Amino acid sequence: MAVTLSLVALFGLVLVFLLRSHTLTPGGAFTAAGFGFFLASTGAADPINQMAAALIDALPNL
Repeated sequence: MAVTLSLVALFGLVLVFLLRSHTLTPGGAFTAAGFGFFLASTGAADPINQMAAALIDALPNL
């Protein structure tokens, strides 16, 4: 668990840096994919999925 959280933090920081510098390269895509992969294996995955489902359910009501 601790290794997963530290990898999420590492990939997240690199991704924030790449997004702020407006750099879009294969390395940035790998970083984003790694961040998503490791984030999905943390405890944050269920709340994120629930929030996405709620947003999708709310779209037709707008």
